[in-house]
Amino acid sequence: MTIRNTYIVAATLTTILLGGAGLIYFDWHDSSEISASAVAQIQTTAAMDIFTPLPLSLSLDTRKVMLGERLFNDARLSGDGTISCAHCHNLSTGGVDRLQRSVGIGGKEGAINAPTVFNSGYNFHQFWDGRADTLEEQVGGPLQNPVEMGSTWPQAIAVISEDKTYTSAFRTIYRDGIQPDNVKDAIATFERSLITPNSRFDRYLRGDQTALNEKEKAGYVLFKQIGCTSCHQGINIGSNMYQKLGVMEDFFTARGNISEADLGRINITKREKDRYFFKVPSLRNVALTPPYLHDGSAKTLEEAVNVMARYQLGMKLKKDDEADIVAFLRTLTGEYRGKPLE
Repeated sequence: MTIRNTYIVAATLTTILLGGAGLIYFDWHDSSEISASAVAQIQTTAAMDIFTPLPLSLSLDTRKVMLGERLFNDARLSGDGTISCAHCHNLSTGGVDRLQRSVGIGGKEGAINAPTVFNSGYNFHQFWDGRADTLEEQVGGPLQNPVEMGSTWPQAIAVISEDKTYTSAFRTIYRDGIQPDNVKDAIATFERSLITPNSRFDRYLRGDQTALNEKEKAGYVLFKQIGCTSCHQGINIGSNMYQKLGVMEDFFTARGNISEADLGRINITKREKDRYFFKVPSLRNVALTPPYLHDGSAKTLEEAVNVMARYQLGMKLKKDDEADIVAFLRTLTGEYRGKPLE
């Protein structure tokens, strides 16, 4: 199969980003026949300019990963011994709890939707409002939040220190044994290990043109054309910038009942220009992490896509276009420890 007189633009492999949409053209400047395989290679090269596949493995200290995993799942770190990190970031349900707002110690409801812990090592900051620069810094937030784990560092350290297996593990790995910074380091190292590589889209990025079907490829093209890649790009397909929720239309006036959590970055920076700005979420494994948005107001992936189209891009999608984009987003589900996530 060949393509004659193509309008795909390439002699110089020049990338043109139209309105930040990530729409890529190539121009061969002649009418010679181009093989379909050559076009496929160009399309893959173009995709790599916007996205990067996750690595298939990471080099981490396995001792820290194992210790961090135990701490991540240990409810004794909470004030009443009932809530672990895994309570809100369940690895069997996409790294989230699938609740509109998480429930913490004493049945208290939080103010915001829990983001996924999978691939969080690739986030440029942590939390929706970006208040933690690193995973280590993030660890202390939920642990000490009275609505979440409701504990303190002295209390958590005392509980850990009473466990001889913890004492032995910490002494083996850390020169100064059980300390808050070492607990943070262990949990953060485990969280960095939570990568979900080998999604069908990653395989497509690596050159397997059969990894996506025609509907999914159409959704991918549309995802770029309408401007989704303005915010969702890079290795995590997001989580590398802040953006205002309601660029083209006032989301919060339409929704009503504005809370402190809805204010976004302004709560941290105190700058008016940061009102309603949030960290752009990663779209990896997005099909597994409903409900969506910081407030959990979008119950389905279809609803989330239409909310984004309306408030961020100023458009109403046709049903077929919505279905194609959702089909593409479902190709972003990866594997954890060699097994497909579900």
